[in-house]
Amino acid sequence: MAFIKLTLVTFGLFYVVALSGMYVFQRDLQYFPTRRDPAPEALGLSGASRITLATPDGETLVLWTSPPQGDRPVILFLHGNAGEIADRADRFVFYQARGYGVAFLSWRGYGGSTGAPSETGLLADAKAAYDHLRAQGIPPERIVLVGESLGTGPAVITAAANPVAAVVLEAPYSAAVDIARRAWPWLPVGLLMKDQYRSRDHIAAIRAPLLILHGEKDRVIPQGFGKRLYDLAQDPKTFVSLGPVGHDALFSPATWEQEAAFIDRTLPP
Repeated sequence: MAFIKLTLVTFGLFYVVALSGMYVFQRDLQYFPTRRDPAPEALGLSGASRITLATPDGETLVLWTSPPQGDRPVILFLHGNAGEIADRADRFVFYQARGYGVAFLSWRGYGGSTGAPSETGLLADAKAAYDHLRAQGIPPERIVLVGESLGTGPAVITAAANPVAAVVLEAPYSAAVDIARRAWPWLPVGLLMKDQYRSRDHIAAIRAPLLILHGEKDRVIPQGFGKRLYDLAQDPKTFVSLGPVGHDALFSPATWEQEAAFIDRTLPP
């Protein structure tokens, strides 16, 4: 009996320690920023400008921009939880080559942006970038929000609250907390998780054409999460399975070609 009690106490202490550690360090498990801040021209980008934006809470964000050709749409790109916008320079070039205007936002705590990432912060960052485009005279019917992985949450919430021309979500989740529950079923993540990104609570408010792209073998954000979000969305909406590929398909020009085809159909030149 004493052995059983000792075992239960030991397990209880282990659980409390694990719970405390996960709570304290949870953002280290959710965000993986790098902090390089090269000039766009240092990466071979032409026609790109590096500007800074001030957020209402006092942070300074880096935004790489490039103007559209004629009345082509402007893509506001919201990247995922790892790396920085400099890692996505080839995507920037791809959008330029299609004639799109480009705005790549570096989240707070990433690249040359100040601060530390959080859900509240990233939502403020996305709104600051959206407001900047509007202040530059770009109407909402020419703004396309593209969210990559973690960036799909801010993309959904921003598009639900602000008019846009179209929304593209690459490997989205129904909610970040849903993914956390799958990873740690033994933890009460719904009570402990600070940054839950509940896209499922906002997706139905989007009135713009929606495209979701998701790989069948995505182990980071399994395709079922993207399908759940799609089911909750309003028409017009399109779901494209990328086939037997994983999360790395988000960095493939073949994926970008599919979203470009959608944008061109939705907003023809």
